Amino acid sequence: MTQQGVRWTADQVLALAPDAASRKAGSRLGVPGPWSETGGSQEGAVWGLCRGSGSKPYQTIVDTGAGGRAEAGGGSGADGGSGADVGSGIGSGPGYKCSCPSRKFPCKHALGLLLLWAEGEAAVPGGRTPPEWAEQWLAGRRQRAEGRQSARAAAPSAGSAPADPEAARRRAERRAQRITAGAHELEQRLADLLRGGLAHTEQAGYRMWEETAARMVDAQAPGLAARVRELGAIPASGPGWPARLTEECALLHLLDQGWLHRAELPEDLAATVRARVGLPPTEPGRPLRDRWLVLSQYDTSDGRITTRRIWLYGARSARTALLLSYGAAGRSPALALPVGLALDAEVAPHPGAAALRAELVEQFAAPEPGGARPPGVGVGAALAAYGEALAADPWLDWWPVTLAEVIPTPTPDGGWQLADTDGKSALPVPAQAATSPGLWRLAAVSGGAPVTVFGECGHAGFRPLAAWAKQADEVIAVG
Repeated sequence: MTQQGVRWTADQVLALAPDAASRKAGSRLGVPGPWSETGGSQEGAVWGLCRGSGSKPYQTIVDTGAGGRAEAGGGSGADGGSGADVGSGIGSGPGYKCSCPSRKFPCKHALGLLLLWAEGEAAVPGGRTPPEWAEQWLAGRRQRAEGRQSARAAAPSAGSAPADPEAARRRAERRAQRITAGAHELEQRLADLLRGGLAHTEQAGYRMWEETAARMVDAQAPGLAARVRELGAIPASGPGWPARLTEECALLHLLDQGWLHRAELPEDLAATVRARVGLPPTEPGRPLRDRWLVLSQYDTSDGRITTRRIWLYGARSARTALLLSYGAAGRSPALALPVGLALDAEVAPHPGAAALRAELVEQFAAPEPGGARPPGVGVGAALAAYGEALAADPWLDWWPVTLAEVIPTPTPDGGWQLADTDGKSALPVPAQAATSPGLWRLAAVSGGAPVTVFGECGHAGFRPLAAWAKQADEVIAVG
């Protein structure tokens, strides 16, 4: 603890970086040399001037406290650049403002400032009054947050129904009709593919799949379009691809049939089908306030959109929640939370069989240490949990699991596995995760001793994301 609250660790700061290049560049700036007039307030703001290539230093400020939906907009750079301003109000974690021209959030200057702040009071003194340029941005942030709070408070009296319920119903019906037409067309294409055999797909290339995916986009079924695009990569995935392609075609056929017969399905499964097809939730779940430990944050990209996955665990509810945010056109997702810290916050679960996906509704305080870690299970129980989840949602790729008392060990074929201490059961680590630096960090944390590991259990094995050494409470990011 310091005068301005909890200072994050370097690992927690670097977990906010939008990509590897930003982590590297931010690390170079996490030293006193380029910085001047640094300071922090009791409310959790951190600021400083960073010497750059222009005649004027970059003005950088980070609000580490509670904040809401991300807002982005251009500013006036201190050296004539475009600038960037991202403020998170209640619900989306830290907020950033820098006068540099970078379009990454947080930029390398914000990361460098936070790394310097993480070193302690001598590097960035706390309990200071923000300079005028920083206070202006902080005041604007407070005003936006208050406006959103007022809007939420007024929402119940104004009514949550749309202004024209009948028009909304007609729009929903038209979209459902388009999706149904797209599902029928996709069924015909799958039948033609299997009737003609899979051999020609290896030579046909990606174009045939992209055309079908475009048709699903026209049908307003982005979930179907995404799964079709995934089919296009399978013929080039190496030996055994015909079996994998057949399996994925079967799952896509099952999703098609689920949509076409959704009225006959149980409510939870019908909601899952709607979500998998690409429809937004019909109504949010009841917000759940808890002390949520940030277990993991990582990004994936399909070349078009970057998806950020953030896993949370609620101490009181014992629930695991998944927050998703997206960034397009080279921009990283705006939502970023410090791994290893806990949030006093409300999240609203989406409907569906698994009920993992959630939205961050409101954050009531700055992130701080001390979140309860999820209880671990053995390998057998982890597989059973994944199987039960898969029965409820056949299109599920991964299921969150915490393994207790497992040892990361290499396998004869050059891979890795997480084995129970009795040596009778083990989960393989997928090849992609087995070559990541995080796995070596996990091995170092273990040192051959049992550890508790949180990750995603799926058909390809177990992907480690966070770990705890024995008798330790600190979350260590390993994925």
